[in-house]
Amino acid sequence: MEFITGKHISRRSFVRGMGATVALPFLDAMVPAGRPWADPGYTRLVCIEESMGSAGGSTWGDAQHLFAPAKTGRDFDFLPTSQLAPLEEFRDYLTIVSNTDCRMAEPYRAEEIGGDHDRSTAVFLTQAHPKQTQGSDLYLGTSLDQLHARRFGRDTALPSLELCTESIDRGGGCAYNYHCAYTTSLSWASPNQPLPAIREPRVVFERLFGAGDTPEDRAARRRTDRSMIDWIATEIARLRRELGAADRLAMDEYLDHIREIERRIQLVEERNTSGEERDMPEAPSGVPDSWEEHMKLMFDLQLLALQADLTRVITFKTGFDQSNRNFPTSGTTKSHHGASHHGNIPADIIDFNKINTYRLSQVGYFLEKMKNTMEGDASLLEKTAIVWGSPMGDPNLHNHRRCPLILMGHANGALEGNLHLKTPEGTPMANVLLSLMQGIGHDDMRAFGDSTAEFPLVFPRGITSEASQRGL
Repeated sequence: MEFITGKHISRRSFVRGMGATVALPFLDAMVPAGRPWADPGYTRLVCIEESMGSAGGSTWGDAQHLFAPAKTGRDFDFLPTSQLAPLEEFRDYLTIVSNTDCRMAEPYRAEEIGGDHDRSTAVFLTQAHPKQTQGSDLYLGTSLDQLHARRFGRDTALPSLELCTESIDRGGGCAYNYHCAYTTSLSWASPNQPLPAIREPRVVFERLFGAGDTPEDRAARRRTDRSMIDWIATEIARLRRELGAADRLAMDEYLDHIREIERRIQLVEERNTSGEERDMPEAPSGVPDSWEEHMKLMFDLQLLALQADLTRVITFKTGFDQSNRNFPTSGTTKSHHGASHHGNIPADIIDFNKINTYRLSQVGYFLEKMKNTMEGDASLLEKTAIVWGSPMGDPNLHNHRRCPLILMGHANGALEGNLHLKTPEGTPMANVLLSLMQGIGHDDMRAFGDSTAEFPLVFPRGITSEASQRGL
């Protein structure tokens, strides 16, 4: 594809006003006149942790194919009870990898027995075993998102963005003599440097669009009824005069999206400070009581951050282990943690699976948005690797075998999608993550965490049957 434009503006361009700095999405005008579009080729990385494993991690749930489909290869099916059924329309973007282990989350010493919930999150993206301590001498490993940020995030406003939907306030120490950073932090910039996650949508919004101005400017803007976009209207009008018709339309849609998210955040804050009884009175006023509403806001903010190339690396913790939150629209009134201890009773495993299915279904909202957001010749979903999974397998046993893992998107060709791969027994999840990292720009990486080998993420061309996997 070629874009013939009269002017060439920088990909790093932004519009700035009082209390607002708005980076631009990709526009045709960012391609020099008469030159073909040259995609920079970097792959964005989004990592989403699901807490407390899945119903398919149990022996009975695995036999019922509640997570892993019955067939491997490309001709697999999702049963109506499958946790993955809500993502059927996105199967071309799914690489399901079943039967991996996160053994670094298991207890190594007698003193560590029982602390699975307190160390699991730390293991997911590091595949390293946490040092058991509540002091400042915590030690783990560098997470894969931060390795990616070091290589591909240096020229973005935010090298990485860390988000969550729940938090715990227990000071330094959590249970079983583990520092709370192991429980709350997915991202580790170094073995002893956990990165805190942002829970409030307003804080994320300000980080994306309020950088470069004073807190007083941003506070003054919030005290008015005007949108942030109104404060930069003059600058936007000036820019629009330099753009072609297609770019003006793209800019309008992008700015409307920002305005709509800002309005939704404001409505949440107004509702939560109205004096009406809240479902989550302990949560900050900027956090929606509805988990689904919270998830959608956070996904929309992630989309904006990726679209404007403000960051290329995001981690998202969608809940914390032992959360007693319930999800009435899932089909069961049981709490998440309560349902996870299903006692191997089939009816109770199904209840837990209802929660799993509902929670994973929210990711479909993000996939749809990414699929419909174009950058040059391809969508963001084509250019992104999304890692979704859990470092726990069967939460009823607190084990870390048969952990759920899905790689979503096409990652600039590193992932084919429409594929179910089942690893041999005892395969570390780190093997899969190592191969993913090699495919998205880290071809010099030879090991990661407790990896023992690479695990190919494609089938031989033209082969779709389960037998083809025997050679992997």
